[in-house]
Amino acid sequence: MRNTPSTKVDLNHNKIARMEGLDELARALFPGNKNHQRTFLAVFVEIKWSSGQFVPALEQIADKHGISHRTLETVRARMRRLGIIDHVSRFNKARGYREGWVFSNRFGSSLIHLRETCERLRLCRDANQEGKDRDLHKYL
Repeated sequence: MRNTPSTKVDLNHNKIARMEGLDELARALFPGNKNHQRTFLAVFVEIKWSSGQFVPALEQIADKHGISHRTLETVRARMRRLGIIDHVSRFNKARGYREGWVFSNRFGSSLIHLRETCERLRLCRDANQEGKDRDLHKYL
């Protein structure tokens, strides 16, 4: 069994409703680790303001901001697992056959899907569904 690194985030509906800045997003996605929050901000801002929102290599960001490469790798891996950034291969025609890092839509799309799933599961459909719903607790 493979030990997957944690992608623990600190979110609740109140925190999400009050969230306004990138610093608050960093604290929510990397709770309790200011070093990771700082690294997240550096990567996010550099991609955001780069030409075409495309960064060929993240190592340059680490060097520019005095971030260790190990910390950069940890934060990069979490951002990719969450679906915030994605790696573009040199075989990607849409990106001009360049290799690098870009923003991904997977995180936002996943949150929308989660909302839609919650709404769909709240619907009362028929007696069969009620029986299945009431029996679910036996399987957990």
